[in-house]
Amino acid sequence: MTSAPLITQRLEQVEAVMREHNLWQSTSPHASAFESREPFCLDTLEPLEWLQWVLIPRMHALIAAQHPLPQNFAIAPYFEMALTLTLPGRPLLLLTLRQLDALFMDDTV
Repeated sequence: MTSAPLITQRLEQVEAVMREHNLWQSTSPHASAFESREPFCLDTLEPLEWLQWVLIPRMHALIAAQHPLPQNFAIAPYFEMALTLTLPGRPLLLLTLRQLDALFMDDTV
């Protein structure tokens, strides 16, 4: 497993890419949007909202609390399908998400 500082750095890069391409939101979705039971909150959040408001904060919280991190974790495939081809910054965002995923891959697989 990769160290927490590398994961934190990659999460910060995801945020930076989103900010650079004006994909970062300044206002959180309504609280009820986070009550979804669907993967990625498909029924209540847009993919980038889930990334910003769910994944990034939860990963930071796990790291801060020194809790175990996911293993064999991959979100890039979902975003490859979910993001429109014309989304500003899509190639760079997908590359950064693949790099994040790589930090969670078990070397023995």
